[in-house]
Amino acid sequence: MTDAELAALRQTYAQRTLLETDVLPDAVRQFRQWLDEAVAAQLPEPAALTLATVDAATGQPSQRVVLLKGLPDDAGFLFYTNYDSRKGHELASQPRAALNFFWPGLERQVRVEGLVEKAPADTSTAYFQSRPRGSQVGAWASPQSQVIGSRQELEAREHEIEAEFADQNPLPRPPHWGGYVLRPQRVEFWQGRPSRLHDRLVYEREASSGGWRISRLAP
Repeated sequence: MTDAELAALRQTYAQRTLLETDVLPDAVRQFRQWLDEAVAAQLPEPAALTLATVDAATGQPSQRVVLLKGLPDDAGFLFYTNYDSRKGHELASQPRAALNFFWPGLERQVRVEGLVEKAPADTSTAYFQSRPRGSQVGAWASPQSQVIGSRQELEAREHEIEAEFADQNPLPRPPHWGGYVLRPQRVEFWQGRPSRLHDRLVYEREASSGGWRISRLAP
């Protein structure tokens, strides 16, 4: 594909509108409503999100796709990972993150920013032990984000873990694996509109009341 062909790629958005009168007063409940609509529309991977973290020492941001696994108490966004991964180290030193959900089938995206804390240990254990056995083994076997010599090395480690826990089902949760909850301070809902005059409504947490202030942003 040439640069000119790439530059010419565009899509006209005209499915829906997003007005202040359309939304709920609580940002997470509004998100849940949009997520339910994405699931009902049978979009691929509706719970997939881009997670952005920052290295506190260098200021270098990084991002990757993970899966949303819960909305505890309608007050946070729950996901799981290896605590020793790059994102785990970055969250340990700078417990702030941003999430982005993109649902092109509905011409929508949601941006979330907030503070991150580890999920309760019992929550992480319950979810870990509900996963398929292969995923449990993989969490033990993979030194996530570390350099390894080969695919064969990883598969050998997988076989070692299978043998080590052959008589246990489910496996115990690894100490280096668990959940994080992002407590949102800012949530933006974006609805595609014609002529790139998109609708953008942003919820910002009010420090005094703990409620949400809703504003419209220019596209």
